[in-house]
Amino acid sequence: MKVIIAEKPDQAMKLAAPFRSKKSQGFIEVAPNPLFPKGAYFTWAVGHICELLPPEEYNPAWKTWRIETLPIIPDHFLYRVMRSKSKQFTIIKNLLRKPEVTEIIHAGDAGREGELIIRNIIEMAKVTKPLKRLWISSLTEKAVREGFQNLLLEQDTRNLYYEAKARACADWIVGMNASRVYTLLLKQKGISDVFSAGRVQTPTLALIVKREKEIANFKSQAFWEVFADFQIAGKQFEGKWMKDNEPRVSTKEMAEKIAAFCRNKPAEIAEVEIEKKEYQPPLLFNLSSLQATANKAFKFSPKKTLDVAQSLYTKGIISYPRSDSSYITKGEAQTIPDIFSKLQKLEDYQAYFPTPITSIYNNFRYVNEKKVTDHYAIIPTEQVPDSNKLSGDEKKIYDLIVKRLIAAHYQPAIFNYTTVKTLVDKRAEFITKGKVMIQEGWRKVLFEEDGKDKDVILPPLEKGESGVVEKSYTKEGKTQPPKRYTEGQLITLMKTAGKHIENDELEKILAKTEGLGTEATRAGIITMLKDRNYIKVEKNQVFAMEKGILLIDVIGDKILASPEMTAKWEQRLHEIGQGQASPASFMLQTKKLSQKIINDAKEQSGEWDLSNVNVENVSSPKSKYKKKEIGTVVGTCKKCGGNVINKGKFYGCANYKTNGCQFTISGKILGKTISNTNAGKLLSGNKTNLIKGFKKDNKTFDAYLKWNEQTQKIEFEFPAKVPNGN
Repeated sequence: MKVIIAEKPDQAMKLAAPFRSKKSQGFIEVAPNPLFPKGAYFTWAVGHICELLPPEEYNPAWKTWRIETLPIIPDHFLYRVMRSKSKQFTIIKNLLRKPEVTEIIHAGDAGREGELIIRNIIEMAKVTKPLKRLWISSLTEKAVREGFQNLLLEQDTRNLYYEAKARACADWIVGMNASRVYTLLLKQKGISDVFSAGRVQTPTLALIVKREKEIANFKSQAFWEVFADFQIAGKQFEGKWMKDNEPRVSTKEMAEKIAAFCRNKPAEIAEVEIEKKEYQPPLLFNLSSLQATANKAFKFSPKKTLDVAQSLYTKGIISYPRSDSSYITKGEAQTIPDIFSKLQKLEDYQAYFPTPITSIYNNFRYVNEKKVTDHYAIIPTEQVPDSNKLSGDEKKIYDLIVKRLIAAHYQPAIFNYTTVKTLVDKRAEFITKGKVMIQEGWRKVLFEEDGKDKDVILPPLEKGESGVVEKSYTKEGKTQPPKRYTEGQLITLMKTAGKHIENDELEKILAKTEGLGTEATRAGIITMLKDRNYIKVEKNQVFAMEKGILLIDVIGDKILASPEMTAKWEQRLHEIGQGQASPASFMLQTKKLSQKIINDAKEQSGEWDLSNVNVENVSSPKSKYKKKEIGTVVGTCKKCGGNVINKGKFYGCANYKTNGCQFTISGKILGKTISNTNAGKLLSGNKTNLIKGFKKDNKTFDAYLKWNEQTQKIEFEFPAKVPNGN
């Protein structure tokens, strides 16, 4: 028999779905079939079951945070099974050790983290049996069967494991040492709080803080512009005064003089330039571009987009969402006609079929095997859903993905851009610009007129035509500070490692892989910065908080805050995954980096001037909780066994400072505050008291809360209905 280990329960169920089976506690037993002649056990991890040991497990002296013990660098990194997930680990271990089990199939997510999660479990179980790798990019029955028929050898993906482990260990070293040194040095200056730092979160925070300071330091200046309404050869249009390509005038008086000079003066068209531009359909989605688009269209946070896309993937209706590629292979291109044959039956998409271009099979803009990395672009699968069975958010994300693929089968959008130069009294120059759509192309699929971007339609104008200025006038304006990033823009910025990009370069940038973090981790980094009170998001704008600004101020321009350093680091990790770089060499450089971070911090701390820092804002974010409840121990951590305490907006593990444990329970769920008593009940395995008045979708309901050990999430339990006695 074989044991198949998936990364999550719902994925294991999807993998076992094509076969006759029965479910047991923690696994599914599949009956003998052509793919598994002796049957098989399908089981699952619950995300990361194993975690790196905390510092004190290597050296008791490392438990207390002290400058003298830094840097903290273990000789060898070791893992342990999380206490909260030990039950599922035991189930997997017992299955692996069964005498009848002769082979293990690694069925974690096809990427470096999935590689690490499953291999760590196998290593911790101390089982050495033949290992093969399931590598698929969708969970349709067809993809699952084909995947099991074409399993990879263990050594085919071993380098990805080395990459993931090097990333985890290196992040541990940098995070532990950087967080401790800045926390301790700031404490010496009177700032008592934990300052988490890391190789991805800190450069990301630096980008946000930089923009916040640009806004704070911006000084708005007034300017004036001059406009004229022309009547030329019976045709009317408007122009803007310009001199040496500059339309703005610094004083109101000068602007009014120009306007006065132009009134009722003769005007002549000096130049008419028409430039034809073609715009190709956008590339197919990778995760970053999907997150950026969903944020712009629906104000979805990157994490929400990833969660919704993951749900669609688990249902088998889109391909693997954590992809960094915007391309597909010829194999996927061959499936598109089948996908389209089903999509065109849906009312939402009938208007787009038949597509003007029948196939993109030979179009390198979309089909390029050399540019497909671990996974191809995010596209719908042939398992087209009943839209009534999707949630509202799922419909929105699915619609984006479907339309992006359909648009690839349309012609370019073509516009004529017209620039008219008009001279008033042969002296004052006015410029008029207009745009005319010649061919709608793919915009039929992806764009609808919303009134915000109306094209300026110009009458037919020719050089030499003359007339008069009917009206001239001025408009006052003010220079505007740079805008704060949206979460979608921040995702794009992280992907480009902080380099400035122009709008027309965005498509090219999003097709690259280097940057801050990976497709799978960027949303989590932004969430982490929110949770640590470094940033906040209001009306889809990202603000740097005082605590985050303080941390970046004290770090300055050192390497820890450098996006370029982190991008190079990610590139080196990628090379490890490709077998082109040494993990040992990478770890050696990481240890040297940690020592440099500590030395930089010590050297800088003598020059820190924190006299203007509002200590209360940094250390005590506003909370609606009663102060007497904050700090109370309410139970035992489900992740590491430490004390869970009331921290105000949430309940968190007290071991956060010592081992980095990030276990939390929200202090408020659907508008209802979770009391210390109810938090304690959740942690002890009991359901809470009945909580009345949860609010969702403008409806209220009463329910108990309980902790699900399998999913590691809080769930609702509804009270039983009482018969009315009639």
